[in-house]
Amino acid sequence: MIAVVDYGVNNLSSVVRALAAAGHEAMLSADPDELRKAGRLVVPGVGHFGQGSRNLAERGLPDAIRAVAAAGRPVLGICLGLQLLFPESEEAPEARGLGILEGRVIRFRSGLPLPHVGWAEIRPTEQGRRHPVLMPLFPDGATFYYHVHSYHPFDLAADTALALGDYGGAFPAIVGRENVLGVQFHPEKSQQAGVALLARFGSWNP
Repeated sequence: MIAVVDYGVNNLSSVVRALAAAGHEAMLSADPDELRKAGRLVVPGVGHFGQGSRNLAERGLPDAIRAVAAAGRPVLGICLGLQLLFPESEEAPEARGLGILEGRVIRFRSGLPLPHVGWAEIRPTEQGRRHPVLMPLFPDGATFYYHVHSYHPFDLAADTALALGDYGGAFPAIVGRENVLGVQFHPEKSQQAGVALLARFGSWNP
């Protein structure tokens, strides 16, 4: 069973529906004990890093998410959920993320309008082309996904960037390490490309 972490942010039901369209049953849960037992976790989210961090802490969820990641079961972060996998973000310097991935989250420096909204091309890195979830998703060398964000991962550990986007400069759009994967875009809004990614995640056994 895939558990979608319910920590009081928007877009949760859309993620559950997209997983169903990808052929995988999922449930929403805010119960730490239930989340610890899940076969795989999805941490979605739209909103502010600080509020997301507070919501997770108030519900006692960070340790449960870290426990699933530490146990080697698949974890997927989506948009804000991806950003919360890191220890910190410029959006809320006082807030603490989950610290599952090394690096930090910064605001775009491109000078282009923010947020970055709409369909944008993503290209895998050399590491990404070998990743078991991503290998078949870029048959033409690039795929378009739907984005809504003003911040992105930065200062990543070596080989953590699995695919790059470009918005006045390259930024990590998919990141991952071992059993943990994060996407800065919204697969649940990315039509068949997003469904294909969620289908691969739902059957991934790292």
